[in-house]
Amino acid sequence: MNPATALARVLVDELRRCGLREAVVAPGSRSTPLAIALYEAQHAARDIRLHVRVDERSAAFLALGLAKASRAPVAVVCTSGTATAHFHAAVIEADESAVPLLVLTADRPPELRGTGANQAIDQIKLYGTAVRWFCEVGVPEGPLPPMARYWRSLAGRAWAQAAGTGGGTAGPVHLNVAFRDPLVPDGPAEAGWDLAGRAGGAPWTRFAAAAGAPASLDLPWTERGVIVCGDGGYDPAPLVQLAETAGWPLLAEPSSQARRGTAALSAYSYLLESPEFLAARRPDVIVSAGRPGLTRGQLAFLRGSVPGWPGPARRHVVLAQGPGRWADPGRSATDVAGAVRLTGVTKAGLPGPGRWLDSWRAADDAAGAAAGLLLDKSDALSEPRLARDVAALLPDGALLWAASSLPVRDLDQQMGARGGLSVLANRGASGIDGLVSCAMGAALAHQAAGGGPAVALLGDLALLHDSPGLAIGPDEPRPDLCLVVVNNDGGGIFSQLEQAALAGPFERIFGTPHGTDIERLAGASGVPYARICAAGELAGALAPGEGLRLVEVRTDRAAGAALRAELSRAAAAAVRGAVS
Repeated sequence: MNPATALARVLVDELRRCGLREAVVAPGSRSTPLAIALYEAQHAARDIRLHVRVDERSAAFLALGLAKASRAPVAVVCTSGTATAHFHAAVIEADESAVPLLVLTADRPPELRGTGANQAIDQIKLYGTAVRWFCEVGVPEGPLPPMARYWRSLAGRAWAQAAGTGGGTAGPVHLNVAFRDPLVPDGPAEAGWDLAGRAGGAPWTRFAAAAGAPASLDLPWTERGVIVCGDGGYDPAPLVQLAETAGWPLLAEPSSQARRGTAALSAYSYLLESPEFLAARRPDVIVSAGRPGLTRGQLAFLRGSVPGWPGPARRHVVLAQGPGRWADPGRSATDVAGAVRLTGVTKAGLPGPGRWLDSWRAADDAAGAAAGLLLDKSDALSEPRLARDVAALLPDGALLWAASSLPVRDLDQQMGARGGLSVLANRGASGIDGLVSCAMGAALAHQAAGGGPAVALLGDLALLHDSPGLAIGPDEPRPDLCLVVVNNDGGGIFSQLEQAALAGPFERIFGTPHGTDIERLAGASGVPYARICAAGELAGALAPGEGLRLVEVRTDRAAGAALRAELSRAAAAAVRGAVS
């Protein structure tokens, strides 16, 4: 057995012992040993599922989606050269969102670097500080038995660093593996070589539970508290319970998984746009978790920059994502904690009458009802109505993937509070990259764990950014995933921003109309296509069990901006009436 094959087989075997169950490969020559080792492991052990994508960026985002949904490390492999650079955007998102990712890049050996050799670039610490750990593995060479101990120990550390069990926060890890020829297997191990791992399939190194997380905080009860849940992979259940126990309104972004329970508000973003409502509702304490920041109103609320307020809440407790990592975009945190324990609440119930939460609920109900009346005036499928109806129509156990631009913001404004639905989005860096592949990865992991159907709500530009993600080989695992693509022929979010007032350059450099025929794009990839025009057609289009397919909804950017403005005015008037 040549050294390249030995390293790859040992590395894959040890990662499998640690718990690796999903791996993605982008084809290339220098990464041959790793690709073949994963292929062999899939067929021998049958507990690793292998995915192949022809485009490195799509491969990396597929791995990101798999890891985001499963919360377990996923390996992604590519060859040397610019292929490695195409992983970078997914690595950044994994870093910001604390998603466990094992990035395995093949490399040329040292004697070929800096010589003008083909596909040889500087890959050392290529991803900078975006990874939890980088390791230049070194060129595999003999004697192999002692090297096998190093490789197994290395794999265990990489797994622990990615999973967050090594004392840090979960995230991406980069192993750069240099291979010399031969790159393909050339026979069994030599007699007397012991490359085996621990007996009984145990991992080489075990890691105790992570240490160093911030301690819990005792927080005296006050009636005037608010809980803000941003995007993240944390457990929302304690925060949902805290809101209900304390009688505090719960302002939960869709991808927080916390928009459920009796304290969760559905139209809170409209309330945060209302100076009249907020003027008399400066909280004593805010507890925030995850990565908030979906709307300007939410950020202003956290900062305390609200007309009529003397400043931020007297106390803002931020729940950390892990050791040394917490989100405080408004720089208003007074405390960082691992969890909150409420004091002053008896078993008999709340010490206060609950008028605080009731006033938030009344305004939320009024704003939601006013918006709903506008959306239901006709059967037309506007973008806000589409977001609302998709979230409402999906059954319990379903997965909804939302693009990071307008779709997730429309969900934030229109999605009702409900349990049973998992909503995911790439809100770490909030990029448009790789969303088709991410949605596929999330759906594959979700359904492998016994979950139900999956839907991705994407814009036309998000689809075009990752159209290579539609190119799936005939032997690759395919999810039950409906890609609902809102086609407004350009970048709709810019119509909501100040740039829209720049009449001269706006359409060309911000609106960016592209004129792409979505049906032909789907057909080129062999993806079933349908177009729907009315709300009554949506339920049939979302029917589960039909594999990968694409549903197009055509809208108008200018009309969408006008509708959102009208929704805000109607909600504001309803809130004023509710609090007067």
